[in-house]
Amino acid sequence: MGKLINGKEFADTLCKKIATEVTKLKDKNIKPGLAVVRVGEDPASTVYVNMKAKKTEEVGMHSVTKILDEKTSQEELLNIVEKLNQDESINGILVQLPLPEQINEDSVINAINPDKDVDGFHAINTGRLWSSIDSLVPCTPLGCKMLLLNELKDLTGKKAIIVGRSNIVGKPMAALLLAESCTVTIGHSKTKDLENEVKKSDIVVAAVGVPEMVKGSWIKPGATVIDVGINRIEKDGKKKLVGDVNFDEAEKVAGAITPVPGGVGPMTIACLLHNTLIATCRKNNLEIPKFF
Repeated sequence: MGKLINGKEFADTLCKKIATEVTKLKDKNIKPGLAVVRVGEDPASTVYVNMKAKKTEEVGMHSVTKILDEKTSQEELLNIVEKLNQDESINGILVQLPLPEQINEDSVINAINPDKDVDGFHAINTGRLWSSIDSLVPCTPLGCKMLLLNELKDLTGKKAIIVGRSNIVGKPMAALLLAESCTVTIGHSKTKDLENEVKKSDIVVAAVGVPEMVKGSWIKPGATVIDVGINRIEKDGKKKLVGDVNFDEAEKVAGAITPVPGGVGPMTIACLLHNTLIATCRKNNLEIPKFF
């Protein structure tokens, strides 16, 4: 049976370390501030934004939440983003996705000051990441990297496959693993013989959004499996959350594996707070703390 990688435990420890660093900043009269903007009443976004605000306050940061009507225009949203760009008390800005159809997501993301873009989605931060320049990195891939380094210590020379090629997870994950000297494959819906590609890999990061797509028979014995997927399905007459990996099968083969829930999920908010701390330190020309 593979070892369970406890993302919640790691995230809780990371948040405690962040809180310690925030206290040190307050001693210098610096208080990190995170602003989260939500447009509309999407139930998942509402829960997520509330969790972000709660965790932000728990680590001692200044938290601002702006909730806008579903019919908010793109111009109105861009005006709010610009005000936050100019607000000296705000070090991190996050606009919760998805946005209503009348708003172009790329335009909004790229209106955020790249140095306050704690989601790491701005085109400038994407370019910095791929050019090995210090940048704010998307939170979920950063959390996956932290879990991998904590488990394996050194990723040099490992064969890694990322199943999924989104801008949010797949592509930045590839850049992060390349920077750790992995040999990286990106698999997707058009990949020929995806099963065989996965079987060759020491590290599997599943982020494709298809429930239990990656089977246990695909996993190389002893491989480390990071399951980013969160899918709500009905199984045996009950609703449950499952990942993109068939956990029951893969756990028997993998060397280590993240569960769903309790694996990658908790890392996302912890890394958001990590990025806000990093942005604050950079703005004030302070040394960046190292957590992993």
